[in-house]
Amino acid sequence: MKIKIFFAILACKLTKQALRILKRGGTALPGKVALGICPNLLKHLAKDVRCAVITGTNGKTTSARMLEQFYKDSAMSYITNKSGSNLLRGIAAEFALNATLKGKPKRENAIIECDEAASKKVFEQMNPAVVLVTNVFSDQLDRYGTIDSILENIKIGINNSPNAVICLNADDPLTSSIAMDIENEVAFFGIGRGLNENYIEEPSDAENCVRCKTVYEYDYRTYGHLGSFRCPSCGYARVRADVSVEEIIESGEDSQTIKLCTHGEEFIITINQPGGYNIYNAAGVITAAIALGFSKEAAKEAMAHFEGGFGRMEKFDLNGLPVRMILAKNTVGYNRTITYLCSLSGNALIALSLNDRIADGTDVSWIKDVHFEKLHELDKRLKGIFLSGTRARDLKDCLLRVGFNQDSIQMFDDQHAMIDAAVSQEAPVYIIPSYTAMLDIRSMLARKFGLKEYWEL
Repeated sequence: MKIKIFFAILACKLTKQALRILKRGGTALPGKVALGICPNLLKHLAKDVRCAVITGTNGKTTSARMLEQFYKDSAMSYITNKSGSNLLRGIAAEFALNATLKGKPKRENAIIECDEAASKKVFEQMNPAVVLVTNVFSDQLDRYGTIDSILENIKIGINNSPNAVICLNADDPLTSSIAMDIENEVAFFGIGRGLNENYIEEPSDAENCVRCKTVYEYDYRTYGHLGSFRCPSCGYARVRADVSVEEIIESGEDSQTIKLCTHGEEFIITINQPGGYNIYNAAGVITAAIALGFSKEAAKEAMAHFEGGFGRMEKFDLNGLPVRMILAKNTVGYNRTITYLCSLSGNALIALSLNDRIADGTDVSWIKDVHFEKLHELDKRLKGIFLSGTRARDLKDCLLRVGFNQDSIQMFDDQHAMIDAAVSQEAPVYIIPSYTAMLDIRSMLARKFGLKEYWEL
């Protein structure tokens, strides 16, 4: 076995080096090569590392970057799959690249973002100390199957993690229900009131009770199926959160300030990112950080100056032009992004790019449920809508259906042409790409404007 581990790690490192020479950012291939030699490599490399794992549909990458800031501020040694390669092979590669050839870890801690479908295999091999489940929404159902399948994968992973403290979203009836089927210690987080933004009515991924299938009632909703839910038939309901957002004090275009209550103590936190979903991300990460032994003072520092993950509310200054990139990969995420755009006070040019590659999900019919009509609220501040990607035509059809005219929409053959046109005008640019479109655009911006590639962040 030691020989297999040695050659697996060596092959991983050599493959990674070759990709760097070729100026490629791949992290999956080195892991694939390593696992081909030693299928249980991750189990061997993670056994002496204290692991915090983040899974769920939305917010994984941002939450991982938030949690990473705690470790940075405390000068702790850690590894993290910052490139976003969150399947078994990508995670295994990260551990192999941060190990000696004999398989000894170079870092004491790990912050790992894990794909929901991969969790049932990854968790077992990592034996995490903490697992944070952000939320569960419909996403790439052509790959994941039903939303019940997504939830079941996570449950299997947690049941293979007997030593982990599990941090669950109290406002999500799906995520919260995991507590009924596990024996682990559980900590809940949530928002104790509605958000300071208009609730968008959208198809619910959890309309019926997970126990008895009765339709839920809500005291309030934040977005999607999140909120203060209860079943009028069997009594299943939102539990009291251990970490609760009690007040949104201020919500701006670049940051927001909240009042947080944890274990009877209230304190004020500034989050260095906008958007209601980042309030959830912050609450979840603080819950995980407390489980890991960090203090509320550490939370104040970390939340105030962490840097967002690539493509997730990532902000650039391109020759004096402000540009922000916001990944949107499902209906709920897109609607949250549109809500943020409508909160802007200045002009905006919006660049949408939608692909239907495997990593995006080949079924893009979900965009029909996106509330593009809300963009009319920008009125004269909207300086145009640019479209690109393999499914740009579908985006255009949605925009025309909700009343945008042909003159306000420009189609481009590829992302490069769209971005060149976007950055040549004067209005701030908001790029809303799907996953593979984000990778293409992010790499193009790096080459054109001298930014760091995503694997260098």
